[in-house]
Amino acid sequence: MTAKLLHELVHEAARAHGNKTAVAFDSSIAARVCLTYDEVISLANKLTGHLRTSVQKHDRTIGLFCHADVLLPVWIVGIQQFPAAYVPLDPASPPLCNLRMINKCRLDYCLIQNELLNHFQSTFSNLLSLEICITLSSHGLTLIKIQRGQDSNIQMSDLGSAMTKDIQQREPLAYVLHTSGTTGLPKIVKVPHRCIVPNITHLRSVFKMTAEDVVLLSSPLTFDPSVVEVFLALSSGACLLIVPSAVKKMPRRLANVLFKRNKTTVLQATPTLVRRFGRRILQEELLSANSPLRLLAFGGEPCPSLSILKSWRQEGNGTHICNLYGTTEVSCWASCYKVPDKHLCSEDVTDQSVPLGEPMLDTVMEVRDETGRLITEGEGQLFIGGQERVCLLDDEETVVEGTMRATGDWVQVRDSQLCFLGRKDRLIKRFGQRVHLDALQQIIEDLPQVEACTVSLSEGDRLLAFIVLTSGQPGTLSSSEFPHQKPFQQSTESSEDLTTVDISRNSSSPSLRVTEGEIRQRLSQVLASHSIPDMIFFIPALPLTPHGKVAIDELMRMCDTQKQDINTQTVWKDIESVRMKLQTLWKECLGLQSDVTVEEDAHFMLSGGDSLQALRLCDEITVAMGTTSVGLLEVILDVPFSDVVSHVLTETHNKAIQTSKKRMLDDSGSLVSPKRQQKEMSTGSATESKMGFVVPSVRRTMGFVVVRRAGEVIDWGCFGKMQEKNFSDALGTNRSKRTMTSTSEGSLISNPSHELHNISQENPATKRLTERHVPQEVTEMLPVSKSAGEGSGEDRSDVLLLGLRVLWSSDTGRCVDASPVLLVGPDRTTVFIGSHSHRLQALDLSNGEFIWERILGDRLESSAAISKCGSLVAVGCYDRQIYFLDVSCGDTVWTFETGDVVKCSPTLDPKTGLMFTGSHDGFVYALDPLAKTCIWQHYCGGGAVFSSPCIHSSLRQLYCSTLGGNLHCLDPDSGKLLWTYSSSVPFFSSPCCSDSSVFIGSVNGQIIGISHTGDTLWEFSTNGPIFSSPCISSLTFWTNLQVSTTPKRSISTLSNHTVTCGSHDGHVYCINGDNGSLLWQFQTTGKVFSTPFVFNGDPWGLRTLVAVCSTDGKVWILDGETGTLKASLSLPGELFSSPVVWGHKLVVGCRNDYVYCLELTKQ
Repeated sequence: MTAKLLHELVHEAARAHGNKTAVAFDSSIAARVCLTYDEVISLANKLTGHLRTSVQKHDRTIGLFCHADVLLPVWIVGIQQFPAAYVPLDPASPPLCNLRMINKCRLDYCLIQNELLNHFQSTFSNLLSLEICITLSSHGLTLIKIQRGQDSNIQMSDLGSAMTKDIQQREPLAYVLHTSGTTGLPKIVKVPHRCIVPNITHLRSVFKMTAEDVVLLSSPLTFDPSVVEVFLALSSGACLLIVPSAVKKMPRRLANVLFKRNKTTVLQATPTLVRRFGRRILQEELLSANSPLRLLAFGGEPCPSLSILKSWRQEGNGTHICNLYGTTEVSCWASCYKVPDKHLCSEDVTDQSVPLGEPMLDTVMEVRDETGRLITEGEGQLFIGGQERVCLLDDEETVVEGTMRATGDWVQVRDSQLCFLGRKDRLIKRFGQRVHLDALQQIIEDLPQVEACTVSLSEGDRLLAFIVLTSGQPGTLSSSEFPHQKPFQQSTESSEDLTTVDISRNSSSPSLRVTEGEIRQRLSQVLASHSIPDMIFFIPALPLTPHGKVAIDELMRMCDTQKQDINTQTVWKDIESVRMKLQTLWKECLGLQSDVTVEEDAHFMLSGGDSLQALRLCDEITVAMGTTSVGLLEVILDVPFSDVVSHVLTETHNKAIQTSKKRMLDDSGSLVSPKRQQKEMSTGSATESKMGFVVPSVRRTMGFVVVRRAGEVIDWGCFGKMQEKNFSDALGTNRSKRTMTSTSEGSLISNPSHELHNISQENPATKRLTERHVPQEVTEMLPVSKSAGEGSGEDRSDVLLLGLRVLWSSDTGRCVDASPVLLVGPDRTTVFIGSHSHRLQALDLSNGEFIWERILGDRLESSAAISKCGSLVAVGCYDRQIYFLDVSCGDTVWTFETGDVVKCSPTLDPKTGLMFTGSHDGFVYALDPLAKTCIWQHYCGGGAVFSSPCIHSSLRQLYCSTLGGNLHCLDPDSGKLLWTYSSSVPFFSSPCCSDSSVFIGSVNGQIIGISHTGDTLWEFSTNGPIFSSPCISSLTFWTNLQVSTTPKRSISTLSNHTVTCGSHDGHVYCINGDNGSLLWQFQTTGKVFSTPFVFNGDPWGLRTLVAVCSTDGKVWILDGETGTLKASLSLPGELFSSPVVWGHKLVVGCRNDYVYCLELTKQ
């Protein structure tokens, strides 16, 4: 039997309950406005008629830009009857977020609430071409047509519309949303009717829905629980209650609207939203003995524990409580657990978590361990799916029925029940011990002093707890009473909560100090020391995101603001004030009573402290001082209290001197003054903006080399002149040279390996790192194969032995997908590499020792780049920022914010010094890091810019590709579009160019050669998608044997450039760059995601070598001329990072959290 559609469920209810109220809108200050079922259906049919006369039939998605309104169900049903999927656009969201949604869904039409029409036009008129089709006064809507400008983009839109049409014909779509980002980068989710209808029908049964129920629309349209709320009510003949979003943020008023004015019976909400009512309203109204609320369903966040649920209920309350679990990727709910009444009434109620419950109709739930094996007991990651429960994510056109989606949630299987442990990315390691942040949060919330709580990890691995105290607790303050505070205005980008939230430490409030001491004492009885928060902040309320979840980013920003305020207020007057401050912090960290005296000879560790408490004390002192104190932790661990006081006094004295000197420099108009003047001159050209900005550094005058993936090497000679620009060029004409000097710009790097000093294998630091981080050393010696054409990982021969061994490794804390960048200086070679742990590490290539480490605002998947002056390292981040850091110490020099996640790696223009980078907001930016300004930005017409730009410096052409399937050629000086090459599939591969061509890989399995005027020169097909990027090299020496064994080739037709690229079919391909013919191919044992690195093979008796990685963890070294295997080594994790080679060393990141440096040896 054909599955029912959502709007058909509404028609069924309307036929039975036509005269009954279907929807009520209550503003709380005016009379309710209502529509009956008959009115909803009549208005929806009229809207459908208007759409069918104005919208092209092939369009299967229609945007809906609106606020809450009584006509909301009419608009949704009218769109679905067209038939089309509705795509909600939030007027409160940042414009670039909505623009991304419009482009990703390829919306051609959008319904705008009339009162928002001017807002929509003013916001998007500069980004989109808008045409008003029809104004529907009776429906409060205006239909507009959206065009995206250029012909190529319009064609792309047509292709997208056709694609959506095909999907719609196979699977009628109900709606299209984006995820909240809880499970990672926000994804576009296309939800078929057959995926969501089982949710509605099953919950109707579980909730025992009747026509007498009143259901609140508590979720915004952009959050998929809203679909359940709307259709749960309208398919049951019940009344859907809609209130303005502002009322939802006013707990007392909302409670009055829900339970006194409308007698709400069913409420589905996040726990954070419910907590905002406060315990008094919860007990006296929401969950009182005579509450009209018969069912409360929690979802979207971990359910409160049984003990907390019981504390919220008034004696005699009969409200049933359910725990719902699900992800938007498998919209909407996957499981439901109905809490037995006896558990809530029992005297022996426990603090254990509420189970996730049984799978919903047509839903399959599986738990798999870290190896992917199904488990029935223990801990693992939860996967959900089912034959019918299949949604399409991002650019997916089809998905195999029964597909199981990873949730990113860790659960424990206990007595056949699934218990939530936490997000996978909220399971952290501190000092080698695992900490479940969500489980820790629940333990803190179970304390009698705590009303609500959230925990997070800050920069420096400090564990922070943000606590809302219960009413009547000693130390409970209103927001106005919190010390050291400034009102904090929350960003509209991430939080919908309008309440001003203050944040406070306990430093100046005796009552708060007492309360914190009590909390720490209770926690020390149930938690290991590594799980106890380093810092506790008290707040009057938890800020919310638009979806009703805790806005943790807002709290972290508030924390930073509060630290800065403390820094500006802290006054270290003399030795006595320092001693008193340190005594207070010392006692707090040790949990001592306030009247205890700290003796001058007291040792922290001998007084009962441990290493974690010492870290906390170090952090407290650092915050109070307002500056980092070198060696402070060692002082705390090793010397008596009096020496700690002396150390801090010395540091604060030095800080005061430095501040005084800086102020004198500012006043004297020396070096600081020209900088300040130059920063204000933003109207000059890019070239002018750099003149006189920075005094040349030692690094610049001495010269340096930058090594990046795909064999890119730039050698900046004395005074910043670029002498070399492509490492692969070293493989040919300058083979005989042995220095890094050159006679003219653009000449070739010869043999950089000879410029390095050999590192002794007995180096203590190297030996220590190797023994600590690396399993038993695995070195594979593989002979050279004589055959050309095709090789594989199984080939063996007996000509030459090469070896790979692990030299050192560095733990980053999370998976490493970024590729390393090397900065080769006169005295040291530095490795820069980022991690999903938010860390950017600067490591010494010779031994892996830390030079510095920074924890940035979010995950790092972008590879870094070095500025023209050699003093800045640039990297993109998931927090939308592009960071420019000092290469010597990691200090932030400048940040530039884009409109979305940045995965693209920056590219340097060696002529102007501009940095080019893309963002998932669909823009490419030209940034001047010295003038700290954006010179230009170019919108790529739809599709995120994932891959890295590529510049042809002499032609002055910049290439950038998008996930929308476009390759743009831009003028790097102005951002002007020169031409566009369009494909029907996304480009994840980064373009790479030679003097004659630009090359790129595509997910349809093709490697494409394109002329610099945009014409297709050739296409080479592989048997799998290509995410790898091409690596270009010069191969001018070929032997007669190689010529004779390569079909249809002669010396006269050999390419000046070869293109080496990997494919998900498991092969590495080497292609003639002139005509696209195959030179050789090599089969690895896994998929090849990373980009090959071609390098000079002279030190090993070969002309060229190729380093490449496969996702199964293998590093391969191939002969660059024949493709035969020379050496390989297996690392204990997946490899998505691309290798970089310098001298005898190869550096690559691994998904086991480590960065590895391998040494290539000749046996």
